[in-house]
Amino acid sequence: MNAMLDRRAQALLKALVERHVADGHPVGSRTLSRHSGLDVSPATVRNVMADLEELGLVSSPHTSAGRVPTPRGYRLFVDTLLTVEPLNVAQAEVIQEQLGAETPHRVLAAAAGLLSQLSHFAGVVKTPRRSHRFRMVEFMRLSERRTLLIIVTPEGDVQNRILHLERDYSSSQLIEAANYINHHFAGLSFSEIRSRLKSELVGLRADIDALMHRALEVSDEALHDPGDPVVITGERNLMSVADLADSMDRMRGLFDLFETKTGLLQLLDQSSRAQGVQIFIGGESELVPIERLSLVVAPYEVDGRIVGTLGVIGPTRMAYERVIPIVDITARLVSSALSPGRG
Repeated sequence: MNAMLDRRAQALLKALVERHVADGHPVGSRTLSRHSGLDVSPATVRNVMADLEELGLVSSPHTSAGRVPTPRGYRLFVDTLLTVEPLNVAQAEVIQEQLGAETPHRVLAAAAGLLSQLSHFAGVVKTPRRSHRFRMVEFMRLSERRTLLIIVTPEGDVQNRILHLERDYSSSQLIEAANYINHHFAGLSFSEIRSRLKSELVGLRADIDALMHRALEVSDEALHDPGDPVVITGERNLMSVADLADSMDRMRGLFDLFETKTGLLQLLDQSSRAQGVQIFIGGESELVPIERLSLVVAPYEVDGRIVGTLGVIGPTRMAYERVIPIVDITARLVSSALSPGRG
């Protein structure tokens, strides 16, 4: 498509998109002739706009003589005409500071909040699929017959469960049981542990054997709880965006998107299979078919393995040159914060 446009047409389309993103109004030929940086008359601009409209890159709202970009026009702009602004040092430092949370859950919640705060739209994070393995367990005696089980997954996620036991255990017995589990079973799946329990624990004392079976049962429940697969922050920001709020159909689509999350989850899952920032504009993905809605997303990693996706949900009329680096740096810093041995 870009090959079909000469430099003048590209410059005018770029100017039109930037002007429309800045003020939200249809852009007229006189305005473009003054602000495009080209020495062209309004009549010439009108001719070029007619050509762009024929190509499906711009459209004319019925109430105005000016034109606005179509999703196809935004796509061409983003793919070939966009100049991305590097993130300023202060913004990068804010992101890094707020992603210094202790647990993966807090890191991801903070990332969703930051993406919303910095873009003024909605921040979204697809959380990693919870591991069915554990890196280590720890027991902490709370009171007679009540013990806290602490489970740490390979990703660093921490789950706590209270065990109601048939007998009391001393702190030294709890340490002995945790050491045995961590030494013999860390990193295994629960099915692997069960098959080994049948043969390897016969010689272990009955009291420790009972504690380990109870811990295994509760750990299985805890790590099979899927949690919320998508964290969204700042949905209300989109309710005040005129481009989205001026249509009941679009508003209903937004509510459905945030309520069911199915299409959004599939799109984010699909996006995790590619590297770098990806942009979905104006319903061009059938999974999120909402006109005038765009997603800017990027995958994040733990120890070099992609485990999830994060990004910004906003109107097609967004400052992509500003949002893209925000999403990019957040994905990189989340990857760093979630990888053991960081810093």
